Amino acid sequence: MNKLFILACAFVLMSFNVWEPDFGTAKQVAREKHELILLNFSGSDWCGPCMRLKKEIFESDEFTKVADNSLVLVNADFPRNKKNQLDKNIQKQNDALADQYNPDGKFPFTLLLDQDGKIIKTWEGLPDQTAAEFAAQVKDVCDARK
Repeated sequence: MNKLFILACAFVLMSFNVWEPDFGTAKQVAREKHELILLNFSGSDWCGPCMRLKKEIFESDEFTKVADNSLVLVNADFPRNKKNQLDKNIQKQNDALADQYNPDGKFPFTLLLDQDGKIIKTWEGLPDQTAAEFAAQVKDVCDARK
């Protein structure tokens, strides 16, 4: 393969926001990079608003730009279909995150946290905003914390 193709593939992969599966690692990365943590509780295979949030906001160009520069992303997913079940350690971690941050079991439920896991802002349900408005709101909070 030529080098230009490999570089292009690497750039494309780097431009997608990556969701960190381990909350402890997310906190460590957030500390090192001086970024905030966006924690999202979802039911990826049963919650319609969760699927819309992912597709319409989290996968939007506007949100991706903010996330790439200011956030460590964590998705605490609670799928119901047997074929979509998570690794037992991830399930256990997500249960612990729900106990701490989402005891009422809201879906979707999104939180903006500092590097120590303290809550800065929350969104209950699917935000009543465009992707650009949501991204701008998150960016404003991130910028104010720098």
